[in-house]
Amino acid sequence: MEITEAMRKRKSIRGYKSDPVSKDMLREILVTAGRAPSAMNIQPWEFTVIAGDILDKIKSAIIGKLNSGAPAQPDHLVVGWPQDSIYRQRQVGLAKQIFSIMDIKREDKEKRAEWFERGFRFFDAPAAIIITTDSILAESSPLIDIGAVMQSICLAALDHGLGTCIEDQGVLYPEVLRELAGISETRRIMIAIAIGYPDPDFPANRLESTREPVDSITQWIGF
Repeated sequence: MEITEAMRKRKSIRGYKSDPVSKDMLREILVTAGRAPSAMNIQPWEFTVIAGDILDKIKSAIIGKLNSGAPAQPDHLVVGWPQDSIYRQRQVGLAKQIFSIMDIKREDKEKRAEWFERGFRFFDAPAAIIITTDSILAESSPLIDIGAVMQSICLAALDHGLGTCIEDQGVLYPEVLRELAGISETRRIMIAIAIGYPDPDFPANRLESTREPVDSITQWIGF
């Protein structure tokens, strides 16, 4: 897929087929994504790719934590914006779009809770990529590089007919990942990417999130 087309077509996939994704395909995606820009070539990323029975156990353990009311203790702040900000407005706008397309009424607490839980199950994807960095680095220093490799994974996945969803729900209980996936305490767990073959019949996969018009967020100087 041509790169501009991939950038325009990439979107969050929240429903997947159960078909497994091969290790060879995932490896090829990571090899390609590893060419992402990195300041001074420090490459502050590592990947833990999980599938099969281990992923099922991780999903179950995370849901158990969630439903028990266990406090989330992520390795770094994954979400944060003022309640009265434009960022909160955009987040709420997306949620309204999703609930509308999934026919989840505001008063339907059971369906809302079920949807909320999906993210902690990696949206039922057959595989997940966990991106980690070295804990010796300052918390903010690798973020730009990790953002670059994160998008590169999502774009490379499209070339193989795969969909992705970048999601922080999968890393809110890092102790589960350390125990079941063997991620070392020396690694800071940053973000998860659900990956698999998109289910074309899943309603939320039809969603195209909006973006601000470029001229409303750009200053043109000297033109």
